[in-house]
Amino acid sequence: MKTVIIEDEIFAARRLENMIKEIDPAIAIEAKLESVEESVAWFGTHKQPDLIFLDIQLEDDLSFAIFEQVAVHSKIIFTTAFDEYAIKAFKHNSIDYLLKPIDKEELGRAIEKYRSWTAEKLQMVDAALLRDLLRPHPAYRERFMVTVGDKLKSVNVADIAYFYSTSGITFMVMNSNTRFAIDYSLDNLKEMVNSKEFFRVNRQFLVRLTAIDKAFVFPKSRLKLALVPPSDTDVFVSIDKTHEFKQWMGGDEI
Repeated sequence: MKTVIIEDEIFAARRLENMIKEIDPAIAIEAKLESVEESVAWFGTHKQPDLIFLDIQLEDDLSFAIFEQVAVHSKIIFTTAFDEYAIKAFKHNSIDYLLKPIDKEELGRAIEKYRSWTAEKLQMVDAALLRDLLRPHPAYRERFMVTVGDKLKSVNVADIAYFYSTSGITFMVMNSNTRFAIDYSLDNLKEMVNSKEFFRVNRQFLVRLTAIDKAFVFPKSRLKLALVPPSDTDVFVSIDKTHEFKQWMGGDEI
C-alpha cells in the first residue's frame, strides 16, 4: 500500500507516520506534504497513491482546494481538528475521518476499513460541497427591536413562536401569544433566523419547530399545522414544500 500524508504540522505528520509504521511496516509513505500548493505540484509529477491521509486546514487554504486543481482518485482518510458534527457530513465522500489528536486504535480501524473497500464503493470527493460545509455558520439574530407605543422593546428570538405576514405587514407571535409588528419581510427574516429552528411553511408563515403542536394530513398529502399559540387563520404547508418540511421535522439535512 502506498500512501501520502498531507499535513502542515510537522509534529503531527511525524506522529501519524510513526503510528502507521507501527500498525503495518509494509505501508510505504511516498511523501509528506504541507500545503495545497505543494500537494498540487506533487500530484502533477507523481503517480497517485492508494491512500491519502488528508488534514483539512492547511497553511495556505482548505485542502479541498487541491481537488479543484487536480483530479485525485486516491482513497482518502481525513485527519482533522474540526468537531465531529461538522465532519459527519462528508463521511460519504471518504473512507473515514480521524479527529485530532489521532488515536492509534482508530487509525488501525480506518486502515482496515480502507482494505475492505472496493473501487465500486469509492465516491469522488465533491470539493465544492466539502468546502461549503466548512464555511463559518452565519451569525443568526438573537433579538429584535420592536416598537410598543412610544417605546422600544428588545425581544429575544428564543421567545418567538412564529412570524406571519398579512396585508403587507409582518408580525411576530411570542410564546406568550403577544404580537408585535416588525419592519422585516418574511424573506428577510428567513435569512436572519436559524433554519434548523424556523421553517418557511408557505408565503405567509415562518414557524418555529417548537411552536408546531400537531400536523394533520389532508387529501393529496397536504399538511395542516396546529400552532401554539394558535393562529387566527389555517396554516397549510405549501405542497411544493411538503417533502422538505418532513425532512426538517425529522432532523434530516436539507
